[in-house]
Amino acid sequence: MKLYDAAWAPSPRRVRIYLAEKGIAVDRVAVDLRTGEHLADPYLAINPRGAVPALELDDGEVICESAAICRYFEALHPTPSLFGDTPLAVGRIESWTRRIEGDGYAAAVYVLRNSAPAFAGRGEVGKWPAIDQIPDLSVRGRIMWDAFVDALDARLVTTSWIAGDRYSFADITALVTVDFARAARLTVRADAVHLHRWHDAASTRDSATA
Repeated sequence: MKLYDAAWAPSPRRVRIYLAEKGIAVDRVAVDLRTGEHLADPYLAINPRGAVPALELDDGEVICESAAICRYFEALHPTPSLFGDTPLAVGRIESWTRRIEGDGYAAAVYVLRNSAPAFAGRGEVGKWPAIDQIPDLSVRGRIMWDAFVDALDARLVTTSWIAGDRYSFADITALVTVDFARAARLTVRADAVHLHRWHDAASTRDSATA
């Protein structure tokens, strides 16, 4: 199998961190986003959406979307579990992962895609007709980001990791989100001390540099 990857994009990084935590090695094919390789015909034959990552299986089937790829590997290699090994843990991890994606990651995407000149006419990820930037979405994203930081900091008052006392896929998602948000000039306020403590701990794990 082959993982189509891009070094600096957040979604491929989520898969790389997950694989590093699990100790899984997969052949990787670099896709150059800066030159638009993801929107050229050879890659569109792999993933017509023109987004990374994509996992091509040995039989030619392709799995897209970073969470789906990680779920696939979790089913193949269930231990150590990063999606939960009890019903309660599964529910907590899924709940926080979706909240991080919907509140934090979406906020960063709103701001970046609707304010950075490099994304003019490219309001959505991947291959779409031209989509103009909407400045009001950038404003919305900044409001969402502040609320997200508050919520995550409050959650981490009473727990070491986001979904409990064990590092999980929710932590991977949040680490990628917080780091990616810097590209949109969104930061974690200094007074969010619990979130900073968590980020320091997550960032020093070996997998964080994958």
